[in-house]
Order: sequence, then C-alpha cells, then structure tokens
Amino acid sequence: MKLKGLVLSGGEGTRLRPITHTSAKQLVPVANKPILFYGLEALAEAGIREVGIIVGDTEPEIRKAVGDGSAWGLNVTYIRQEAPLGLAHAVITAESFLEDTPFVMYLGDNLIKEGITEFVEEFRRKDVDALILLSRVAEPQRFGVAELEGNRVVRLVEKPKVPPSDLALVGAYMFRPVIFEAAKSIKPSWRNELEITDAIQYLIDHGYRVEAHTISGWWKDTGRLEDLLEANRMVLEDLVPDCRGTIDDSTRMDGRVVVEEGAEVVESVID
Repeated sequence: MKLKGLVLSGGEGTRLRPITHTSAKQLVPVANKPILFYGLEALAEAGIREVGIIVGDTEPEIRKAVGDGSAWGLNVTYIRQEAPLGLAHAVITAESFLEDTPFVMYLGDNLIKEGITEFVEEFRRKDVDALILLSRVAEPQRFGVAELEGNRVVRLVEKPKVPPSDLALVGAYMFRPVIFEAAKSIKPSWRNELEITDAIQYLIDHGYRVEAHTISGWWKDTGRLEDLLEANRMVLEDLVPDCRGTIDDSTRMDGRVVVEEGAEVVESVID
C-alpha cells in the first residue's frame, strides 16, 4: 500500500521563549537536533517517501532547515495553511497533495522514542479507516483521550475534566481518504478550530472503523518548556558514546559524549 506523510509544522514557539530565538517551535533543538528532524527520520524509517509539510508564518525557517527533504531520502512539498485553524483544517488544506492516498499525519513538535514503523505497518495490514496512536499518561486531562472496546475506539474527548481513561492521543495518526469527508462535516470548536478529535469521532459515529495502537516507550509533546527539557534529558540518556573525530592526550571525556567525524577536541574536559 502506497502511503504519504503529512507533517504539521505551522505553529510558533512563543511558549518556549526565551530559551530559543527561533519562532518555529519545531526547530527548537533536542540533543542538538531540531525536533522536526526526529519526525522526518521516523517517517523515512517507516518507508514513507512523499511528505507534505504544513507551514504558516514560519515557512521560511522551515524551508531553510529542511530543504527538499533529500537529506532523509524524502521528497518534500510545502503546503501553506492560511491560519492555525486546527488539525482537521490542515488535513483539508493538504487534500490536493494527499489526493486519494492513505497517509500518516505527524505533529512536528512531538517526539516518539520508538518511532512509527510498527504503527505504520499495522495500518498496512489492517482493514481500518483510521488508526490512532495512544500512550498512557499521568495527566490525561491535558490531552485528547480515547475510550476503547478492545482495540476499537468508541469515543474521543478533547481535554476532559473527567477523563474516561488514561490513554492520550499521541501526535501521529493514520487515515484513509474518508477523513476528508469527516473534516469537512464538523463544526469549529470553542477554540474556533476544526479539531481532529471531532473528525475521528465523526468516523466512529458514521460506522467507520477506527482502531488504536498503544505505544510502550516514552513520548513527548514539546509544546511546553518543562516537556522540552524532559525530552532533551530522555534523548541524552539513550545517547551511545562515540568518537569519530580527533581528541588530544590532554582531553578528558566522561559519560555519554559523541564527537562527530571531522571534529577536533583540544585540552578540554567534556562530561
């Protein structure tokens, strides 16, 4: 099954200031690499080659950082969203790019430790109209939350005061083209946005099959400063020490340190 990718990268990083000078929150670095790059790597590892990136006012920064996508083996198309009017609105905006091809939608400011390859492969195997990625969280009232019967999703609630479960929607979704019908049929929320949770609920209410894939590894939505710092810590914990550069005899390195090829470290202590 041919699949395309849709990456949402339109938001600004106002809540992350002053630790960043970039206005594109997806370009804030985690372990010295922009958050967005982790998502592009995950798509490439899952076998996705054609990727549309939803952009807004920070489009020049995103274009400069990502280019044509060839660094990841991707073919990138930039899709301008007129305003941040919701995830379902982004899907509608990308309809001419996606056409009638099933696709994975990935939020560009999310980090998923185990990637999405298993998630994508499950969608390829199953006859479902949508497959959503879930993770158990300590504060489900902060997220969109799913209620399940087995693997089947029966209800979604956005930021509920009384959550029906602790299963939060992670920033990745698999859809067949019927999602366009759903996105065009819903009304804006109180935030004046077309919510993807409402579009998925439309599918459920109209008899389409929506299932869930629950991840076991960590996941972070890096929209808040504390989550960004936690994601940085988690990535660095998994860092494998590696030295492909040059280090002189007076230099000491302790802990998880990576020296890239071409780098030269002189009379330093790195830990």
